[in-house]
Amino acid sequence: MSESLQKYYQEIRPEAGCDEAGRGCLAGPVMAAAVIIQEGVQIEGLNDSKQLSKKKREILRLEIESKCIWAVGSVSAKEIDKINILNASFLAMHRALDQLKEDLGYILVDGNRFKAYHQIPHTCIVKGDAKFLAIAAASILAKTHRDEWMEKCSEEFPEYLWNQNMGYPTKAHRDAIKKHGVTRWHRRSFALLPVQTSLF
Repeated sequence: MSESLQKYYQEIRPEAGCDEAGRGCLAGPVMAAAVIIQEGVQIEGLNDSKQLSKKKREILRLEIESKCIWAVGSVSAKEIDKINILNASFLAMHRALDQLKEDLGYILVDGNRFKAYHQIPHTCIVKGDAKFLAIAAASILAKTHRDEWMEKCSEEFPEYLWNQNMGYPTKAHRDAIKKHGVTRWHRRSFALLPVQTSLF
């Protein structure tokens, strides 16, 4: 178990850690994970997903999924366009929490904002994925599940290089939008190009 990260924030159990992936993307869903690390469970090397290699994330994903109580929630690009990305992030976390089927005692959320979930007490922790193990585990699941989703979509739309950029606004992604237009997976409420022109 990573010595630099804390296992629990407080004494109420079960305590779930939540994090999301894909907020800043131009295409694809925003995904969130909720993870409960039970007493006695040990997972070496847990850290913020952004600090880990793809290979290490995949190894840890398998260990988290085999040892912990977990779930992943998703909100589509079309839903994001309707409710905005902040609300979509909250909804993705709620959808993950809905699937845990645990009588939750407390929720730890990465970031500085959250919409209360069924009156269960929660705390928002800025950079929580580098401070608490359950949030770090959630960040790994959210990232790996979303990357897997984007890689599959890239098979249908290879010109956007989603298997490399995962839907983020890279130059190659924006060049492809300029050349080929938008797909059903693009978030039309986002500034898909620096100066929006007739894409739709």
